[in-house]
Amino acid sequence: MRQSVTPELRQWIIEQAQAGFAPEAVVEAMKASGWDETVAIEALETTLRDHLQGLSSGQSVQPLPGGGSPVPDVRLEGSPREVDLGDRVVQILVSLRQPRLVVLGNLLAQDECDQLIELARPRMARSMTVQTRTGGQETNPDRTSNGMFFNRGEHPLVAAIESRIARLVGWPASHGEGIQVLNYREGAEYKPHYDYFDPAEPGTPTILKRGGQRVATLVMYLNDPAQGGGTTFPDIGLEVAPQKGNAVFFSYDRPHPSTRTLHGGAPVLAGEKWVATKWLRQREFN
Repeated sequence: MRQSVTPELRQWIIEQAQAGFAPEAVVEAMKASGWDETVAIEALETTLRDHLQGLSSGQSVQPLPGGGSPVPDVRLEGSPREVDLGDRVVQILVSLRQPRLVVLGNLLAQDECDQLIELARPRMARSMTVQTRTGGQETNPDRTSNGMFFNRGEHPLVAAIESRIARLVGWPASHGEGIQVLNYREGAEYKPHYDYFDPAEPGTPTILKRGGQRVATLVMYLNDPAQGGGTTFPDIGLEVAPQKGNAVFFSYDRPHPSTRTLHGGAPVLAGEKWVATKWLRQREFN
């Protein structure tokens, strides 16, 4: 007998995703209720893809190979060398499918990098990390940098960069956290970690109330460190050199190590490093 995907089931799937449940857990719950596994997976993928396409008003939403939730993506049909975003032409330097990762050249102008640093400088403080046990924040010995957050759209430059990112990855600006600017002095680093929120931690449901899971990260380089400070991806043996105006984008369709998005900031060996990070969420972040 054919199983019908009803509006009620679609709404239930969306609610589970918004609550932060992993796609695998949702499929298992459907199977326990009598659903065929193939039908359950198809219903999950179709529902979330259609839902997020509606949220993004027709913008591109690309699911990663192998299932999982739809995620932001840089559209690279035809293997273009560059992408015209209207206000800026961005170069495609490296593109990987697994993990989904794109190294971008010229995402920010040189003067935009300088201005972002100067806007951030008076508000810098010891960087915090999200405390998934409680849903709060804490200092972390693995992260030895100073940082600050801009509110979304608080300055014309910030709003322009957020709009550019939205066009680049086909994801609404409203679904992003505020841009975080970080400064790493000589010897500072951020040891390898994942950016998604671990569903097993008790504080994760509290964190997810503000916009669901993180689904993508964009790291923008605001200066050229004298030595060191690259962004490392240990699972795939990749290190992206920090070059002023360039960026690295990567997405993760589920909160699981199988996304191969373990990454870190290598120690700065000489000089200092300035970066701006943008995290994207499943739904509107507030």
